[in-house]
Amino acid sequence: MTTTESARVRLPNVDSDTNALINGLLDVLEKRRRRNWLRSCYYDGKHAVRNFGSGIVPEQYFNLGLVLGWSAKAVDILARRCNLDGYTWSGELESLGYQEVWDDNFFGAESSSAVISSLIHGPAFLINTTGDEDLDEPESLIHVAEAMNATGEMNGRTRRLDNLLSVLKRDEDRNVLSLALYLDGRTLTANRERVNRRWSVDWSEHPWGVPAEAVIYKPRTGRPFGSSRISRVVMSLNDRGVRALIRMEGHSDIFSYPELWMLGADPYEVLVDADGKPLPTWKAMMGRIKGIPDDQDATDEKLARADIKQFQQSSPAPHIELFQQCANDFAGETDLPVSALGVQAKTNTTTADGSDNAEKQLIAEAEGATDDWSPAFRRTMIRALAIKNDLNTIPADWASIDTKWRPPAYLSRSAVADAGLKQLSAVPWLAETEVGLELLGLSDSQIKRAMADKRRAQAATLVDKLTTPPAPTPPPPADAIDQAVADQVALNGAVAN
Repeated sequence: MTTTESARVRLPNVDSDTNALINGLLDVLEKRRRRNWLRSCYYDGKHAVRNFGSGIVPEQYFNLGLVLGWSAKAVDILARRCNLDGYTWSGELESLGYQEVWDDNFFGAESSSAVISSLIHGPAFLINTTGDEDLDEPESLIHVAEAMNATGEMNGRTRRLDNLLSVLKRDEDRNVLSLALYLDGRTLTANRERVNRRWSVDWSEHPWGVPAEAVIYKPRTGRPFGSSRISRVVMSLNDRGVRALIRMEGHSDIFSYPELWMLGADPYEVLVDADGKPLPTWKAMMGRIKGIPDDQDATDEKLARADIKQFQQSSPAPHIELFQQCANDFAGETDLPVSALGVQAKTNTTTADGSDNAEKQLIAEAEGATDDWSPAFRRTMIRALAIKNDLNTIPADWASIDTKWRPPAYLSRSAVADAGLKQLSAVPWLAETEVGLELLGLSDSQIKRAMADKRRAQAATLVDKLTTPPAPTPPPPADAIDQAVADQVALNGAVAN
């Protein structure tokens, strides 16, 4: 589906090629909108499974809005193992204003937002901009755009974006009201007034090429923007689990009561209330029959005595077993521990060291994902620091700035410290460095405080040495002087001879 004529954008004083590029990217957004929206609904728990037409489950049970949070679990549990703790550099990052950039952009939370958006849709985008002084904005800004509202063209040779379109605002009819187009060395921002529907366009120039990076989950040849964690298989298994849940809900209301039938009794005399009106079905099923009108003197064989028979209620065990199997299939597809889905594992899934097999696969998945995301996060922060320092080019030594991800495996502090001690015993001089303290499991703030305390202690020791006068040398004892004189006299006599 392409954009309609009313939804197409025609910016004034903008060349036809740029207008064509904008509308082409808008067509891509519209084409991908349905699938992206569907995956967002699965993540947000807003997708209701359709009636599968079996005729066994009443229609009203599909209107209960029963959902499962399995798709969100598949995203969130992996995202919680992909935490950007900061950046490292052989130089002093603080001298570049790194901490200010990190804090001004709440980048700890923004990086998590980019990770989650990438897992849901495949790509997410990090955008560098310059803050507006009139609006009291920080000098260097980093924004996250999701695939629902942003897209661009990936250059397969440079592995960078040739352009990026970000739709900032739409009206209730999904017409674009505000957008930004990032090109090589230029940025176009356009806003449309609601009243007269006229566009205002502003161009700005910068030395940063296309100031945006794509954060891509599972990129591969033929799909440069990767794949979603909420794949078609995941959505299918999620729907299967919901259908099992609906059947279980219907069973609890319909088939869990014992079925009774009466012989030789008039239901219009038995199943009525005090006013003689027929009882609702649920009251008849929940009620207890104490007595039935009966003719004890009946002799006609065709008029049998009143009698009650019962079918035993059916067990929900088949539905529970099917639900558990759905959970096992989903866990196998997403590398999640089945216990994370609220279902007890049927077999022992732990290894000899006490870890879970699924957890090992999840750790490997997290490590692979962070490897794919690292270049985008690294280039974004380098560009943000250059903007912060008002530079037109990136210094060559900044190439060693790199991302630092939190280890995806959950380890106790004692285990981390033990592993660090073993490494420091092989290279003792590392214990005096920040790397050594990091191996011991100390946080960044603890390392900074420890190194600051060490520098203060060294400075105090140096000051003491410089301000304390040297101790006077004590005179030699008298017997030592007499011995020295005797030695000298003996030496002079030997020379004379």
